[in-house]
Amino acid sequence: MALVTFSNPEYRDKTVYAVAGSHTETLLKLARENKIPINYECEDGECGTCLIKVSSIDKKHQRMGSPLTEKEKAVLQSSGKISKAEMEQMIVDDLPSPWRLACQMIVRDEDILVEY
Repeated sequence: MALVTFSNPEYRDKTVYAVAGSHTETLLKLARENKIPINYECEDGECGTCLIKVSSIDKKHQRMGSPLTEKEKAVLQSSGKISKAEMEQMIVDDLPSPWRLACQMIVRDEDILVEY
């Protein structure tokens, strides 16, 4: 099981358990089930309203969820959160982006901090 801490300046931090490895357990779904007010509209990775910043709490594991989806790559580049050069460097270094879309990110077996 993974511990996911949701943090927002307007709300008190809330930590919840997530079932890791489920291919349907997105961060947005987890947030909605636990009444965490992350903004969203399309729930399909195209609008970018569920943009979040993710960091690893466990410094040994820096994976931070599933790889970026093609939709995430397009939205993050068009919103200016990540450049094409940064995207290419992430692939070479096998490092994740801290910027994700809550509707696309699948939870893995790792403890993470989600800022929204």
